[in-house]
Amino acid sequence: MCSPEPVNCFPVLMNILSNTFLRLFNSTARFRVWSELFYLGENPDLKNYIFFGLLTYLLVLATGLPPLFAMSNVEDYKVQSTSC
Repeated sequence: MCSPEPVNCFPVLMNILSNTFLRLFNSTARFRVWSELFYLGENPDLKNYIFFGLLTYLLVLATGLPPLFAMSNVEDYKVQSTSC
């Protein structure tokens, strides 16, 4: 029914169960399941898209952190907190 890899067994099991339930309800429809990898090959456009998306996210994050630290220091100065 399925190969020794557990990745292939789940789709086959779902196919068997789904088609069994469809037959119980006298349906003519059938499910067909295959277990191919979604990402089959190297796609340089996808790599560039992910890289520049993460780079943009990190740049926005990096520009937002220094004001956060500055505001914390200003608040510490206002309440005249001291470290032990």
